[in-house]
Amino acid sequence: MDLKEYFTNHVGLGVMSTSGSDGRPNAAIYARPHVRDDGSLAMVMLGRLTYENLKQNPYAHFLFSEQGDSYKGLRLSLKKIDEELDPQVIASYRRQPSNGKGSGDKECFVIYFEIEKALQLVGGETIEVG
Repeated sequence: MDLKEYFTNHVGLGVMSTSGSDGRPNAAIYARPHVRDDGSLAMVMLGRLTYENLKQNPYAHFLFSEQGDSYKGLRLSLKKIDEELDPQVIASYRRQPSNGKGSGDKECFVIYFEIEKALQLVGGETIEVG
């Protein structure tokens, strides 16, 4: 599956799940990720709990449910591989203009992830991504 094409052509609801070093889970609504040429994902996020958890534990899970009446979408097991603090790079990934800060004047970051596993939204079928 071509993820760049998939996330360009499908709208829906994204949920990012993380946990810190204490193992307590967190889930938050996120926009569709940006798929980079090397197959990694880039996501813009504020300096809130999801970001703080990723500083302690690099593993995350992203669930994407396609808009519509049926249960279609993806579940992606992710590992944080890098982050970006440069405001110009962050601005290039934002889909909406910003002053570099989010709501509540929290700083924004771009977090890069490698995909460790991809599954269909329902069932256990593995999806080959490339």
